[in-house]
Amino acid sequence: MATKLDSTGKKAVKRKAAAAVPELTGATIDLGIRRQLVAVEAYLLAERRGFAAGCELEDWVAAEAVVDSRLRRVQVAR
Repeated sequence: MATKLDSTGKKAVKRKAAAAVPELTGATIDLGIRRQLVAVEAYLLAERRGFAAGCELEDWVAAEAVVDSRLRRVQVAR
């Protein structure tokens, strides 16, 4: 299988489409689903900085902010 490289020569990572985001019901989202979304976002942040140790908490907090912002936008758009 061929591997695509981005402009820096690194392997391009396929991202799941927006369809992977769970359907929101009402004004809230299940906390377990939110935690999974935050975990994925934190992983992607860590990946972007080369998985260097020492920034795990910052990655998690930043991921929470990103996920919460996206969830608010989805809820407002409804």
